[in-house]
Amino acid sequence: MHKLTKLASALLLGAMISLPAVAAKGGTLVTVNGVAISDNVAGAFLAEQEAQGTPATPELKNAIKEELIRRELLAQEAKKMGLDKQADVAAQADLARQAIFIRAFIQDYIKKHPISDEQVKAAYDRVKAQMGGTEYKVRHVLVENEEDAKLIIVKLKKGEKFEDLAKQSKDPGSREKGGDLGWSSPANYVKPFGDAVTGLAKGKYTETPVKTDFGYHVILLEDSRPLTPPPFDQIKQQLAQRLQQEQIQKLVIDLRAKAKIQ
Repeated sequence: MHKLTKLASALLLGAMISLPAVAAKGGTLVTVNGVAISDNVAGAFLAEQEAQGTPATPELKNAIKEELIRRELLAQEAKKMGLDKQADVAAQADLARQAIFIRAFIQDYIKKHPISDEQVKAAYDRVKAQMGGTEYKVRHVLVENEEDAKLIIVKLKKGEKFEDLAKQSKDPGSREKGGDLGWSSPANYVKPFGDAVTGLAKGKYTETPVKTDFGYHVILLEDSRPLTPPPFDQIKQQLAQRLQQEQIQKLVIDLRAKAKIQ
């Protein structure tokens, strides 16, 4: 997945975090140098604390009031210095304000377009089908070009240990572990890699380099075992969140397709 796509997904997922419910009061909590701090602002602050499990005690409400006073005093000093007119500060304020609107919109959209239990169950069945019935414990060595991979295969045939040859791997996550990738379903790998794994017998390695977008691999299958997928109830919430994220991403794509962007 492209880095920018990952970033967009992360931002959308972050925006899906529930907004705390705030009851509109409309009154003034306190005035600082003539500037009123509304009950609504205090209510929003209190709701955030309650959402984190903090009980709404009189002490908490008083602490919130004092915190809002401190914030207003500092904000007033910043404005006296003209910091609110600085381009970078104003841009950050715009982004923060925009993020609040986005989060509120997404929460409202999800509420009006809930993911059904049937959709989640269908997603679970798709995941099970993709995982297959077997998982594999593999090691690999990843190198830049095919000739280097062929040289590794020659050395393996001469009796050199896979773990030692893996020290030259380009994969930092497995290089220091002798190329060990642990247990996984072939569906978790890019297709050429996964296909190569399922085509190996236990204890055998690929005698032809396996090419992927990452480079050239030499793969060793150490073992295999039946794969038992996690129970539906265990991952139901995770699947529902994924479907919500996909739903929002599709909405953004549709909005962009209709938008006039110059």
